[in-house]
Amino acid sequence: MATPSTKPTPLLKDELDIVIPTIRNLDFLEMWRPFFEPYHLIIVQDGDPSKTIKVPDGFDYELYNRNDINRILGPKASCISFKDSACRCFGYMVSKKKYIVTIDDDCFVAKDPSGKEINALEQHIKNLLSPSTPLFFNTLYDPYREGADFVRGYPFSLREGVHTAVSHGLWLNIPDYDAPTQLVKPRERNTRYVDAVLTVPKGTLFPMCGMNLAFDRELIGPAMYFGLMGDGQPIGRYDDMWAGWCMKVICDHMGWGVKTGLPYIWHSKASNPFVNLKKEYKGIYWQEELIPFFQSCVLPKECTTVQQCYLELAKQVKTKLSKVDPYFDKLAEAMVTWIEAWDELNSAGQNSEKKPNAAAK
Repeated sequence: MATPSTKPTPLLKDELDIVIPTIRNLDFLEMWRPFFEPYHLIIVQDGDPSKTIKVPDGFDYELYNRNDINRILGPKASCISFKDSACRCFGYMVSKKKYIVTIDDDCFVAKDPSGKEINALEQHIKNLLSPSTPLFFNTLYDPYREGADFVRGYPFSLREGVHTAVSHGLWLNIPDYDAPTQLVKPRERNTRYVDAVLTVPKGTLFPMCGMNLAFDRELIGPAMYFGLMGDGQPIGRYDDMWAGWCMKVICDHMGWGVKTGLPYIWHSKASNPFVNLKKEYKGIYWQEELIPFFQSCVLPKECTTVQQCYLELAKQVKTKLSKVDPYFDKLAEAMVTWIEAWDELNSAGQNSEKKPNAAAK
C-alpha cells in the first residue's frame, strides 16, 4: 500500500521570523498563506495603539504596539520611530531567530514570466544560504545558482565566496521611486522581470528598500537600525536607505556580502507623491552630503564586532554630519541607544561574537 505523501518541511521553519510593520488589518496575508503560514510572524503596529489589528486565522504571530514598545524598552523606546514604517526594526530586536524576512502590507505575491507564483521567501533563503562575491565581479551574476558558475578569469582563490548578510529583493508594478520621479512619471510601472541575483561589490553603496528584504540577524542584526523617522522628525522615507548605507559600510569592513535582484514581489499601491515630497525633501538635499560621508567612511581594524562598528559609525555621524543639520546629533545618539537596547534584549554574546571574514582583509 502506498504511504500518504507528506509535505516537505519548509526551509528554516524554526530559524526565521517574518517582520511586518502595519497600521491596518492584515488581509494581504491571505495571498501569502501558502508561503508564510508555516513561519512565525512579528507584527509591529504603528500609530494608534488602541486600534485593533485583525490578523487572518491560522497564522502564528506576536503583535507589538507602541504601548508594548514603551513597556519593553522603557526610556530607550525613544530610538524606535513612530508613525513611520521604520518601527519595523523593533521586530528585529525582539526576534530570537537567526534570520529575518521583512515585507510591507501592500506587497503581494508576484508571478514570473511563465505565470508561476513566486515564492519570495524561498528565494531570499537561497540567497542567504549561498555565498556572496563582493571582492570580484562575476559576469554570469550569482555563480552559485543552478546553471551558472564562475567565468574564465575569475580567481580561484576567491571562488569560496563570503557569508551573505543581506538579500535585497525587487518589485513589479509600482517602482520604488522618490517623490520627484513619481510626479514626473505617475503612470510608470515596472514590468521587467530580470532573472538575476548579483552581489553588490565591496566599496559600492546602494539604495536599500525595506519592503522586500531578508538578512542574517545573528550576523548583521545590530546594524539594521532604520533610524529616527516620522513623527517629530524632520525627515521620512529614508529609514531603509539609512540602514542600508550603515549596513553596507559594516559588511565591507567585516568581509560579508549583500545580494540584490530576485525575488520579486508585486507592489500594489503607489503612495501619494505630494505627501512623500513633504517627507523626503530634506533628505533629497542631505543625501548629496550623506553619500560622500559613507563612501569615505573608514572603520578602524579594532572594530571586530557589528556593535563596535555601529558605535564607531555613530561617533562619526555625530562628528561629521552635525554640520549638515542638528538632526544628525539626535540620530547619532539614537544609534547608540539602539545598540544599548539591542544588547539588553539579547543574550550576552549572541551577536557580538561574529568575527570578520578572512577574505575582508
